[in-house]
Amino acid sequence: MTAPEERRAVKVALLGCGTVGGEVARLLAEQADELAARAGVAVELAGIAVRRPDKHPELPPELLTADAEKLVTSDDVDVVVELVGGIEPVRGWLLAALKAGKSVVTANKALLAEHSADLFEAADAAGADLYFEAAVAGAIPLLRPLRESLAGDRITRVMGIVNGTTNYILSAMDSTGAGYAETLDEASRLGYAEADPTADVDGYDAASKAAILASLAFHTRVTASDVHREGIADVTAADLGAARMLGRTVKLLAICERVADDDGVESVSARVHPVMIPRSHQLAGVGGAFNAVYVEADAAGELMFYGQGAGGAPTASAVLGDLVAVARNLVAGGRGPRESAHAALPVRPMGQTPTRYHVSLSVADRAGVLAQVAQAFAGHGVSIAAVRQSDVGDRASLVVVTHQAPDAALQSTVDEIAKLDVVHEVVSVMRVEGEDQ
Repeated sequence: MTAPEERRAVKVALLGCGTVGGEVARLLAEQADELAARAGVAVELAGIAVRRPDKHPELPPELLTADAEKLVTSDDVDVVVELVGGIEPVRGWLLAALKAGKSVVTANKALLAEHSADLFEAADAAGADLYFEAAVAGAIPLLRPLRESLAGDRITRVMGIVNGTTNYILSAMDSTGAGYAETLDEASRLGYAEADPTADVDGYDAASKAAILASLAFHTRVTASDVHREGIADVTAADLGAARMLGRTVKLLAICERVADDDGVESVSARVHPVMIPRSHQLAGVGGAFNAVYVEADAAGELMFYGQGAGGAPTASAVLGDLVAVARNLVAGGRGPRESAHAALPVRPMGQTPTRYHVSLSVADRAGVLAQVAQAFAGHGVSIAAVRQSDVGDRASLVVVTHQAPDAALQSTVDEIAKLDVVHEVVSVMRVEGEDQ
């Protein structure tokens, strides 16, 4: 075996110098000696690509460039750190870097959720590394345990809070009783929500992260388009109140799991949607803008990962951890983990995925109503786990919690119930996770 080439430094091209990129640049300078000691070699910036170099007077001008494509293929660069976000032109830059033999560290969840196969293939062809710990859950060390620590185990489920904005909103709605719109406004004022919060509140951000988690956990290529996605805009204060009465709360969860059919044939389910969970569940107490992910594996059992899921410094911490790993690999002449998609399990459609529903109805207050509603559930093969009824003026409030059934069967049941003469309104429908109440 040929000895690895001795290096005096690992040269880094930084793409983007916003909230996270600025922290990465600062920490590379302030912690240079410590990073060199950990990596076994000096880690130095070779250049920083930004859209408008004149807008960054705080950075050494000799490092700044607007030509990202030229920077990533420069002979002076060993590693490209990408913190720009978006798909194009970033995808082209990273493919060019990998084809030129540069290793890549990225926090780009949207790109990875759609084009990880292309990136991994380019990395393999060039013998380069591709690391992306910061793409999911910020500072929380989550992806490396899935890729490496649990590589010898069989993961059956990954479920978690992976978007801080939606968790802040739902936590605040639960604690204050306020509605969605006013809580979103407050989150924007406090800086927890972007000026355009669509990616967060409509579940796109969480769906990209779910695709990455499912791909790693189940050794299967899962893209964002494979993930069933629902946001939180339709969650009401009444939903949180109903959950509270049942000893539950509401969270937007990414849920990725192995699902077996009646013949034992496995597939992957990946979904993002609001969920009622028991307040005794480990995820129920995760408040504010924090993230937490719950992992179940055959041998390891139940694991919990918790921490700050966003922000400049926390995300930069994950980026630097990847950068040190890549530098160590370059010093040793080795490589980090490659893509593992050997299982190639099919992705199960949401309609075939087993779920449970909490259905709140406004119904006529007379005899026989419950029997008609129960008959509709039975007609679609859906078993009822619990029923609660209370009078509201000249009407009655009826809450039904089901056992597991295919999601399509549950949705068809709700559609049929909505047409019953005795049902004034389907007030809300929400999926349920956790033990029966």
